[in-house]
Amino acid sequence: MQAKTPPEVIRASSGFELKPFYTAADIPASHRERIDIAPGEAPYQRGFHPGGYRSKPWRIFQLSGFGKPEDENERIKFLLRNGETGFIMEHDRNTADHCYNVDHPDVVARREDVGLTGAVMQSVRDIAICMDGLPVDSSFAHPGGAVVQHAPFALAGYWTVARRRGFQLDKIAGTGQSDFNLTYLGCVTKQQIPTDAGLRFNADIIEFCGQHLPYWVPVSIAGYNAADTGLNPAQELGTLFANAVEYLDEMKRRGTVDMQMAAKGCAGVSFRASIHIFEEAAKMRAARVMWSELLRSRYDITDPKAANLRVHCVTAGSKMTYQQPLNNIVRGTLMALAAAMGGVQSLGVSGYDEALSIPSEHAHQMSLRVQQILQEETNFCAVTDPLGGSYYVETLTAQLMEKAWEFFDEIEKAGGYLACLDSGWLHARAAENQHDEFMAMETGEANIVGVTCATEDESPYEVDGFVGTDDAFDVATERLHETLRTRHESAAGTALKNLEAVCRGSDNIMPAMLDALDADVTLGEIGDVYRDVFGDWNTPIQT
Repeated sequence: MQAKTPPEVIRASSGFELKPFYTAADIPASHRERIDIAPGEAPYQRGFHPGGYRSKPWRIFQLSGFGKPEDENERIKFLLRNGETGFIMEHDRNTADHCYNVDHPDVVARREDVGLTGAVMQSVRDIAICMDGLPVDSSFAHPGGAVVQHAPFALAGYWTVARRRGFQLDKIAGTGQSDFNLTYLGCVTKQQIPTDAGLRFNADIIEFCGQHLPYWVPVSIAGYNAADTGLNPAQELGTLFANAVEYLDEMKRRGTVDMQMAAKGCAGVSFRASIHIFEEAAKMRAARVMWSELLRSRYDITDPKAANLRVHCVTAGSKMTYQQPLNNIVRGTLMALAAAMGGVQSLGVSGYDEALSIPSEHAHQMSLRVQQILQEETNFCAVTDPLGGSYYVETLTAQLMEKAWEFFDEIEKAGGYLACLDSGWLHARAAENQHDEFMAMETGEANIVGVTCATEDESPYEVDGFVGTDDAFDVATERLHETLRTRHESAAGTALKNLEAVCRGSDNIMPAMLDALDADVTLGEIGDVYRDVFGDWNTPIQT
């Protein structure tokens, strides 16, 4: 391969120029005083805990799920046996994203795709199958519900099954997500509730957890989905905290939950770790400082339980290539290292075959092994914030914060995070970056090994990809009919009418949602209530 002539100017993903080398003079004076503050102390730049990974190794937390509920149950148990320390239940996105049952015409038209992106769960009966034998009492769980309108159903289903199994809600631990960036910005769906209704749902979840589930993280703002849409690391940071402000301002307006409790409920977030490893590590460090400063300056909150940001991270699936897929093991390892160097509390590594399919069992196992090797063989966990004091990383951290606050201010001036979704302003920023990244590859300014260079592939290994099930749609259809035929119809009807009344009023939606799930009300019926009461979001994307 011919040597590449280095460009005169190299820029970080966030746009600022990278120098050939750095000295102490490059670190802004305002930033230097934080360098000597110990890990675990505000503003938490150097880590979330004084002992770092010595005392609290990051949680291995892989996204998983496909096919029927029993298929997903089997895969989660496989991951737990192989060393996963928390579990994620993924719902089929053909049904979940829109709150459709499988008999909806749009789902029937794509029946071959049902179950490819998660297990089909249309009622509490399906969720119970998926949860069978899972260690609800001893594991940190994410029961799905990444999409705002789907989250109340997913959470209520998980909590209902947990109660039926004898667990007290105030004792179980886990996290919801209910993320705007996923379907309002990244993967825009055909039908979903307007953003103001989504804000109400998320505020209801924060309120309900504050009153009943002290160990549960109500929502998790996903910088990941903003980044995979096209926003750069500084924009990812600014967008995430602009979203958090929407929640906190709403909780302050309601006055039903102590603001420290509300802030704690928003303090579990997820980021994407991409391939520019030092910038990504600096992003995690910057995020903790920004959160601490935001709470102190805007809400007068300094309590460490709220101000110490908890970060989950997933390596960038969009950086995985279908060409020479085994190269992705290297990419996943580097991105995982970046996240760990940034001090995240939990981590998922994208499967090496992610560009081909959902992760195969072997790819999932390799994602676990990447993390286990980092934790067990490298002595990586011995020192907290190993990048602390680096002229380069400290300068990057400071520059990222400056750029991120600038983007945050732009969002605020444009009306706030939800207004920027409604207007398409954020979509335009992401599209600009996508275009620039594509052109950099087209012109040869940026190379992807195995795709734009080093394309010769002599590997003797074949990647088979995912081997799943082809009966998810048929089984889901049978189970839907069985649920509708055998449930107590009067109880289901009463619960559904009560849910509709709550949606039309202002009471918290979660008690009525729990009652609906307990009465075997189905996902599609709940979606029909949403569409009748709230209508559909007016998508700002031009086609």
